[in-house]
Amino acid sequence: MARRLSAPLPVRRALYVATILTGSFLLFLVQPMVARMALPQLGGAPNVWNSAMLVYQALLLGGYGYAHWLGRFALRRQATIHLALLVLAGFTLPIGLARLSPPAPGNEVWWVPLLFVASIGPVFFLVSAQAPLMQRWFAANPQAGAPWALYAASNLGSFAGLIAYPLLVEPAFALKAQSLGWSLGYGALVVLVALAAWARWATPSLPVEARAPVGKIPAKRIMLWLVLSAVPSGLMLSTTTHLTTDIFAMPLLWVIPLGLYLLSFVLAFADRRGAARFIALLAPLLLLAAGGTAMESRGSSGLVLVFASLGLLFVVCVALHSRLYALRPEPARLTLFYLVMSAGGALGGLFTALLAPLLFDWAWEHPMLVLGAACLVPLDAWFDWRRLPGLGREQALLAAFTVLGFAAFLGWQLQDVALDPDQQALRWWLTAGVTLGGLLLLPWRALFVAVLALLLLAQGGVDTIQTSLEGLRSRSYFGIYTIRNYPDRKLRMLAHGTTLHGEQSTDPALRDTPISYYGPGSGVGIVMERAQALYGPKARIGVVGLGTATLACYHRPGERWSFYEIDREVLRLSRNRTFTFLDDCAPDARVILGDARLELAKAVPASLDVLAVDAFSSDAIPLHLLTEEAFAVYLRALSPRGFLIVHISNRYIELEPVLAAAAKRHGLAVAVRNDYPADPLLTASSWVVLARDPAQLAALRAGAKDYPFDPLMAPAPEPWSDDHASILPYVRWANLLGK
Repeated sequence: MARRLSAPLPVRRALYVATILTGSFLLFLVQPMVARMALPQLGGAPNVWNSAMLVYQALLLGGYGYAHWLGRFALRRQATIHLALLVLAGFTLPIGLARLSPPAPGNEVWWVPLLFVASIGPVFFLVSAQAPLMQRWFAANPQAGAPWALYAASNLGSFAGLIAYPLLVEPAFALKAQSLGWSLGYGALVVLVALAAWARWATPSLPVEARAPVGKIPAKRIMLWLVLSAVPSGLMLSTTTHLTTDIFAMPLLWVIPLGLYLLSFVLAFADRRGAARFIALLAPLLLLAAGGTAMESRGSSGLVLVFASLGLLFVVCVALHSRLYALRPEPARLTLFYLVMSAGGALGGLFTALLAPLLFDWAWEHPMLVLGAACLVPLDAWFDWRRLPGLGREQALLAAFTVLGFAAFLGWQLQDVALDPDQQALRWWLTAGVTLGGLLLLPWRALFVAVLALLLLAQGGVDTIQTSLEGLRSRSYFGIYTIRNYPDRKLRMLAHGTTLHGEQSTDPALRDTPISYYGPGSGVGIVMERAQALYGPKARIGVVGLGTATLACYHRPGERWSFYEIDREVLRLSRNRTFTFLDDCAPDARVILGDARLELAKAVPASLDVLAVDAFSSDAIPLHLLTEEAFAVYLRALSPRGFLIVHISNRYIELEPVLAAAAKRHGLAVAVRNDYPADPLLTASSWVVLARDPAQLAALRAGAKDYPFDPLMAPAPEPWSDDHASILPYVRWANLLGK
């Protein structure tokens, strides 16, 4: 018997919560999964993840727009359209990368988003619509109540998907199994959506529409929704850039800022407001104490500032999203509200991931977004001394400017010690003093923002601005490069993030001398100096990663050298003679622009006698260059008696077991040269040397008795592969935690 339309309808809250949780879990599980799939083609540059996030935000905007468009129809028609499209999109599964031709050098900023859209566009678009759509269907029942808490459930599911990937899914399953599992989850979601539609099938129309208020929402309010959504989104991506530039390009670090961003919605949109109010109260303190370091570009020891930036991100997101929640409309305008929020998120992503690398020579978007947050967060004064008895408006304002002047004086003192490693205790005391001044000025937002700007300038900001004005910094899709000159040491350095990328002496007598990681006692130096003795006067040398081209100065007449470099900007620094190694030492060397792994796959087999892999993205080593498939490419390009040399110097990941496992799989002789030179122009380094012929490696070691080689650590249980790799077992946690 058909249900009478006037009879009470069951709320079925649990069903809608389960549907929203499942969809959000799948949505944010697929993000790191597809980015991980793309690593072999795109490398480990931080902007790869930011480009992926930009695509996800654009598809999310499209999904929210689609959900808003569906709202014009009766519920049954909505359900019919949505379920039909979900089934059609299912024919694009299982998930895999679209087959696109590799991008021309310099076009990565456009090609990477196209790859992600072509790979997961249909399913991501439709799954992204389920959260606002399910909330709308839930609210169709007059007895259901307000749907806003379901948005918190949506973000909780998203956070669970993000955390599950690096901690559970990636270590346990190969990519093919991950893709199959996601497809099964998608099928379960379709069933849940169908059940949710059936639960409201007897609803004649959407009662929420009948209760829609008359009149339009003011444009100013909509713009505020937009801005309050854009700033946290952009700040999340700029924080991600910092993390993945200086540590490692891996999903675990990709998802931390995004996970905190999602958790902020859980608190900000919860029915109970206590936690959100308390965290929002901390926002001014974190903006001053942690946000005040956002213009520092020389790095720091340990990861204290990294953790501080993560705390800042979370607190600011909770504060701004709480203000967004306070400005929410009636449930009838639910899909419009989410559509504007999604548009704001996409604008923040567009600014950070696409425009900033094209417009700025440094990560200027990060301090800009910190200042933007300071202009928007609720400023509940901890101590509003304007209300003290007998204190008039003029006296209060005079006192405020006195505090501002004192903060400016402390900031001036802070500028002199902020970058001095021997003055860090004084730095923190001065920072605390300026921060206290800023907190006293909370009743005046403009003065509070002025104090934050003072801290930004004092803690590295002046140095960062000066470096840009002197033209010593450049930026590309793959990173930010800074030239540092030290006239007293007669030295020029190339830095990427906080990591040394190479050095050159400006002393004419030493200008063509290999220094930093590449000295004669380094593993690569030992092999390069003996190349002609091992392979004759026409030795064929390949180098993955140009850097400052220091290795070019091991070139000898008759040798044929090839450099493989993915970033056109790095090559420019050699061609314009910022660094002269390439032009002076190996003017006849070939430089092949493009991903080294893809380009080496095109090389003639056995066309190289020595191949040195020295590709760093700041302190992050591109994972796709250390997989079993990558080693197969290298060995194909090497002659039978050739040497493969891999640079593994880094702070956070123990790579010896990975290299040992790859050597074991391919039957290679292997040893590591750990060099700790006393010469101040040289840098400690670790180079792993691999060869098919054990006698060849033995001969190399015998000819370099002054530079002993060591055996590698025990191999990992399995070598990394494009399909399955996890770095968690090899993280140097003590270094990561700054101990």
